[in-house]
Amino acid sequence: MTQANTAGIQHYPVAEKIMAYTHVVENQPPILENYNPYSQDLALVEAVHREGASWAQARLAKFGTTAGSKEKIDWGIQANVNKPTFCSHDKYGQRVDEVTFHPAYHQLMSDSKVQELHSLPWIESKSGANVARAALYYLQAQVELGHLCPITMTHACIPTLRKQPDIAQQWQEKILNPVYDPRNIPHMEKQGLTIGMAMTEKQGGSDVRTNSTKAYPIGSAGPGEAYELVGHKYFVSAPMSDGFLMLAQTAGGISCFLVPRWRPDGSKNLLQLNQLKDKMGNISNASSETELRGAFGWLIGEEGRGIANILEMVALTRFDCMIGSAGIMRQAVTQIMHHCHYRSAFGKNLSDQPLMQNVLADLALESEAALALSMRIARAQDNAGSDTAEAMLVRLGTAVGKYWICKRTPAHAYEAMECIGGSAVMENSMMPRLYREAPINTIWEGSGNVQCLDVLRAIRKEPETLQAILGEIGKAKGEHPLLDRAIKQLPDMFRDTDTVEYRARQITEKLALSLQASILVQNGNALISDSFIQARLGDGSGHVYGILPTGIDCKAIIERSNL
Repeated sequence: MTQANTAGIQHYPVAEKIMAYTHVVENQPPILENYNPYSQDLALVEAVHREGASWAQARLAKFGTTAGSKEKIDWGIQANVNKPTFCSHDKYGQRVDEVTFHPAYHQLMSDSKVQELHSLPWIESKSGANVARAALYYLQAQVELGHLCPITMTHACIPTLRKQPDIAQQWQEKILNPVYDPRNIPHMEKQGLTIGMAMTEKQGGSDVRTNSTKAYPIGSAGPGEAYELVGHKYFVSAPMSDGFLMLAQTAGGISCFLVPRWRPDGSKNLLQLNQLKDKMGNISNASSETELRGAFGWLIGEEGRGIANILEMVALTRFDCMIGSAGIMRQAVTQIMHHCHYRSAFGKNLSDQPLMQNVLADLALESEAALALSMRIARAQDNAGSDTAEAMLVRLGTAVGKYWICKRTPAHAYEAMECIGGSAVMENSMMPRLYREAPINTIWEGSGNVQCLDVLRAIRKEPETLQAILGEIGKAKGEHPLLDRAIKQLPDMFRDTDTVEYRARQITEKLALSLQASILVQNGNALISDSFIQARLGDGSGHVYGILPTGIDCKAIIERSNL
């Protein structure tokens, strides 16, 4: 063998020969984990104090340490990567209607129940319980939204159940327990229960008065009595809940029923799942089509009062759509502020570049306005029992807020993705999940048109609701000329009654923006309120983010949002 001639060849240390050294990762942010989304969110901290839940500050700060932890972030990822699966029959051919979830979903469910997201306002005697719960929900929504669907329904079922005191007495204690038991066994054998809701049918959708499911009394008819339900429900979320509030036709009209997953004798109730829905978002949460083949249920309240009775539940689920969408916005802002703080292009950090500052500040303003409105409605919920004006503000403000906050979230999520760029469309980023989740709340619990028509319905049936919201907006009168102009214009929007339904979206948007502006003014931060009013009520305002007027201190808004 001839020895190779190595004369004139320069030798390098072994490490310098390794090709991977050409792939050193530079100009990328560190992974965002193990942070505290409560203590780092000044707007949220201020809102909790301002709206009457200062007593919950320590609890929220402690919860924040887990909400931003790597462990819980991974739970959210795994619960969505691994979809729920459905098995109709066991290996012996027996009907089981079993939905299996990834363990991360169960961890999230247990965590939310331990934190009392399903129960806090019903068990806490301190003023501000709804505000404290809203803040907890807002933080948990930034981790994972799918599992919060059954948590929301379990929380919201209480007012409707209490329409039938004997049934509520049997179920309420276990519903409110901070215990999560996912086993498919009779509710009598559990200490903690979850509750679902089933209204939607193929032929009617939001028009539940066309529901075709029928209920027949097993013995005596009337409140609290047993009926059998026959029909179908086209969209049943959380089908592994222990009981469901459902609407069905009786001799007296549309009525409300509590339908347990297992009959009182311990046998399986005749709720049969046809299939799970293949949804674009809300992946961790199972949603199903369900047949009722003589399913056992108890009548809640009088026959024919079903819609009115279940709407008390719907009012609370719609509020959670507001606060959940606000949580999506906040998580999107958190992600982009973190990215743009570390990422540089064309010689300086993205967060220091004027056009990017315009976009970042605009998205931060939208997020803070959504939070401010949601937390103000939470305070009104706390006060509604003793203050008629606050109760009226809840009634109309929830419909207005649900429409506007949820409607703004999809565009907000997309714009946030663009701030990050190509990495934001990769499935190993949180951004695609936020983007897919963003349209869900605007469609569920009443889509945009349904909400706007509900605004008109509320004003027509209870004119004091409009007076309550105009009164709240009027608290900031004289503080800014653009807001004063909007306040002056609002009554004129209701004068042409012939076209009022055609203009319902325009009316609802104007109410929402004026209400957000007034609340921000009342909150006392002139930087935020003045910037929001110029951006949303000025002549150059529009629906595209990043067109803030000149003169706004974008850097200060970014610093406030990115502690």
